[in-house]
Amino acid sequence: MSTTDVLTDVLTDVLVVGVGCAGASAAIEAARAGASVVALDRAAPGGSSAVSGGELYLGGGTALQRACGLEDDPDQMYAYLHEALGPHPDEEKLRLYCDGSVEHYDWLCGLGIGFNPSLYDGVSWLPPTADGLMWLGENAWPFTELARPVPRGHRPATDGYGGWLLMDRLTTAAREAGVDIHPDTRVTGLLRDDDGRVVGVRARRFGEDLTYRARRGVVLATGGFADDPAMVADHAPALVGHSTVSDGGDDGSGIRLGVEAGGSVRRMAATQIALSVVPALAVRGMLVDGLGQRFVNEDVYPGRFSQAAVLHRPGPWFTLVDESGWEDVPERERWGVRPAVVAETLAEVETELGLPARSLEDTVARYNRDAAAGEDTLFHKDPRWLRPLEPPYAAVDARRGFDPEGTGPRGGTGVSGFTLGGLRTSVDGEVLDAAGAVVPGLFAAGRVTSGIHGAGYVSGTSLGDGTFFGRRAGRAAAHS
Repeated sequence: MSTTDVLTDVLTDVLVVGVGCAGASAAIEAARAGASVVALDRAAPGGSSAVSGGELYLGGGTALQRACGLEDDPDQMYAYLHEALGPHPDEEKLRLYCDGSVEHYDWLCGLGIGFNPSLYDGVSWLPPTADGLMWLGENAWPFTELARPVPRGHRPATDGYGGWLLMDRLTTAAREAGVDIHPDTRVTGLLRDDDGRVVGVRARRFGEDLTYRARRGVVLATGGFADDPAMVADHAPALVGHSTVSDGGDDGSGIRLGVEAGGSVRRMAATQIALSVVPALAVRGMLVDGLGQRFVNEDVYPGRFSQAAVLHRPGPWFTLVDESGWEDVPERERWGVRPAVVAETLAEVETELGLPARSLEDTVARYNRDAAAGEDTLFHKDPRWLRPLEPPYAAVDARRGFDPEGTGPRGGTGVSGFTLGGLRTSVDGEVLDAAGAVVPGLFAAGRVTSGIHGAGYVSGTSLGDGTFFGRRAGRAAAHS
């Protein structure tokens, strides 16, 4: 929409749309660069970032890693992420992210975000402890062949989910920097001048239509599109029919706004996928598909075995453990799951689960031979976790979901996720058109963009990417 004859209700230097981790970081850095900043959010600040686990993927030799007695460097971090986030991650962004990770960690600490100096040395979606550092697949094959294993999951110092703490510190810092946050404000369109430069937005707040003008730039940070069924069906069909990991507001609106202004998109089919499997149980036994076949080394990052299952193997999917493996996992770390079947023989398990006859018997026989020899010849699971499975057996059906509150099986598909694709941007958050030219006046960061990701994902790379490149977008907009 052209700005000709449009009245202005609010005028500022930089306008940020969306106050999750990326938007808040952009607002902070724009304000610290000397710009006046107004930040709009359709609800309250926080978004999906606030309901996340809160871990950030950081490394290269952070103070937390050093406090835990660990050595790391940006090259090792890059080698791991290049493979884990691939194929075809954004190499320029990824290189900057790894090289700047220590400084970014220090910046987060400067906002008052603390990290307990201890390591959780198990496997989990979210450790049940307050340890500040966790493994995210760096110590599993094939990554051990590519880079020195170093844990890089940095968890804010709080019990359980830490996204709320991260957003509390970010929004506090934004307000202290002078950012004017307008909640309950839904952006309905971008404003462009006669030369095509983005110069503001149209918005609606409490039933009133408003016009916000930005002298220097507009930063989109509105999240992904997992909550828009039509966009998911068109671009990320792997998530169709499954649950979403979000606050319910990842509706793709920012992506649509960017495209309407001339921006292009990248990696729209890429998704994070989470299968309702307890990693601590799976690693002590095995994951099998709907044919009773094992398909992955179970000690990988859980999102990796989830992608391997949902994208490449026939469902449903089951965790098979024996009594020793089950009892070795403390009850609070089982996430409330219960076996679908407990039986003395694998033939009984096959019958109860509807698996082909002798499928589990053959799979377990091969696994037990390898375990006895101390080498997983099929998938290279770390010998730390190898042990022959013995009766009785328990099988957990991923479709029953997690039940940490003990209210009964959740049902559904047992699969959830969110989108990774979005607007194509430069390393400074400039939205790019199909030819790679800058859409003037328009910036973006966070899940509204494709970020550093290719087709893969590791926990903490959304919050890490969002805050890191949100900062860069905010600074670039302030100097635009």
